[in-house]
Amino acid sequence: MSAPNKQYDPKQVSDLSAEAIDAMVSAALAAIESADTLDQWKEVRLEHSGDRSPIALANREIGALPPAAKVEVGKRVGQARGAIKAALDQRELILIEHRDNEVLLAEKVDVTVPVDRSLKGARHPLTTLMERLSDVFVAMGYEIAEGPELELEWANFDALNFPKDHPARMMQDTFFVESPDSGALLRTHTSPIQVRAMLERELPIYVVAPGRVYRTDELDATHTPVFHQIEGLAVDKGLTMADLRGTLNHLAHVMFGQEIDIRWRPSYFPFTEPSAEVDLRCFVCLGDAESDLLDQCRACGGEGWIEWGGCGMVNPRVLIAVGIDPEVYSGFAFGMGIERTLMFRSGVKDMRDMVEGDVRFTRAFGLDS
Repeated sequence: MSAPNKQYDPKQVSDLSAEAIDAMVSAALAAIESADTLDQWKEVRLEHSGDRSPIALANREIGALPPAAKVEVGKRVGQARGAIKAALDQRELILIEHRDNEVLLAEKVDVTVPVDRSLKGARHPLTTLMERLSDVFVAMGYEIAEGPELELEWANFDALNFPKDHPARMMQDTFFVESPDSGALLRTHTSPIQVRAMLERELPIYVVAPGRVYRTDELDATHTPVFHQIEGLAVDKGLTMADLRGTLNHLAHVMFGQEIDIRWRPSYFPFTEPSAEVDLRCFVCLGDAESDLLDQCRACGGEGWIEWGGCGMVNPRVLIAVGIDPEVYSGFAFGMGIERTLMFRSGVKDMRDMVEGDVRFTRAFGLDS
């Protein structure tokens, strides 16, 4: 901005003359009138009323004028800015009304059209699938067990042989209610239900625990911070890894068909020993190494397989923690994600579709999954 001066500057005053200001207003009004959409209106507002617009720059120069010219030019610029603002406001109202009318026209419904049937409601497919999975185990003699979602740290970690320095106990992996020292958290798996079942039920024990769990995962195509699991526990005399494998193979064949490809991999979990991961062949790229889809597949990340769940023989330390003699009894446990089961079973390619609440996604499943 120019420094104030006490001398009359004819050249500077001529730049802020009535003719110059009128030209600015005329250009602004013409541009405003030609704006046909709200986006165009925003561009015009920035160009003719923003901080770098001609009228704004002219307003800054008033302070550099001699006292004799300040009042006249200030009034002239003020009136010009007012005229531009009034034109912008009026044009905005017209464009908003035009946009709203277009939306109403596009979404109008003829309520007089006769309807010959009522649309069926639709339960969420995750709810239906959890019930179907539970039915598979009930048919095998298992019982349904339940537990709280707000859980004790002891049941969620300590009783399951998680060491004190295990990464899962950190706040970046677990939702603690107050702090890591509070002893209360949102359960990270449904395994605490297994602990409660072993404390409360008579042996032998055969239970499955479907429910909602919480982890600090980012929402993407294959992960969500709030998801569902179904976990199973069997504690009896003489149980082996062969019993576990037969149980999960039966579940996979019931849910996905006899032709499903299953892969078992050695793994590690604090609460089972030995442990294994159960993978199913990717339902998107089909794990075809010859296909260009494999490297680009978001579902499996180019692996050709997607983890379905973990399993293993119950660690003797877990049995001891709940008062069961590991010299007499053995057990196996497993856990599967309901969301991933739905992805395999129904070809859902993005887990975000399950949580966005779009009725068009839910309605596709109807009353069944």
